[in-house]
Amino acid sequence: MELQKLMLCRVIIIIGFVSLMVQSIRFDMESGHTKCISEDIKTNSMTVAHYSIVHPIEGQALPESHKLTLRVTSTSGNSYHYADHVQSGQFAFQAVEGGDYIACFFALDHHPPVKFPVEFNWKSGVAAKDWSNVVTKTSVDAMELALKKLEDTITSIHEEMFYLRDREQEMQHLNSKTNSRMAWLSFLSLFICLSVAGLQVWHLKSFFEKKKLI
Repeated sequence: MELQKLMLCRVIIIIGFVSLMVQSIRFDMESGHTKCISEDIKTNSMTVAHYSIVHPIEGQALPESHKLTLRVTSTSGNSYHYADHVQSGQFAFQAVEGGDYIACFFALDHHPPVKFPVEFNWKSGVAAKDWSNVVTKTSVDAMELALKKLEDTITSIHEEMFYLRDREQEMQHLNSKTNSRMAWLSFLSLFICLSVAGLQVWHLKSFFEKKKLI
């Protein structure tokens, strides 16, 4: 029993450490300005997010000047979420392409200019899973849930290692290709320089022969 408690504590600490990496972002928006936030998401990873304008005085309605436009796009330019003239919202999707996904917030132009805080919570991968539904649907106890979270976290880390390894191989291939092209360019430049030098020598020799200087 003591061993199970110790194991449970260790698992909860590990999961707690992983969950600290997912935090809400709060930033200020100004009328007529845009702010973009990017997130590197692997292929087939689930991502969820919630955003809202924070009112300085709790319990009061936000003024009409406090409105946002948000667009979420992938590296290739595909749109995954769009909201216009909103004060809060959320989105969720499964990434069909890996790479950087960009969320761009635009504060509507207003005169006189206004500034307001925005809270943005973006989760992907293991952190995006709804564990409360897992507990409800499968009726597992706390120990099994913690182990399930740990298993998914390890799987995510394993997939991330393979993803980074593939990116490293792509970079090595690109570097090798670039070095090869630079070598050919250097050889071509040397050949052109030698050819021009040879033509100059030939031209000078012909010129001096015509002038009967040599």
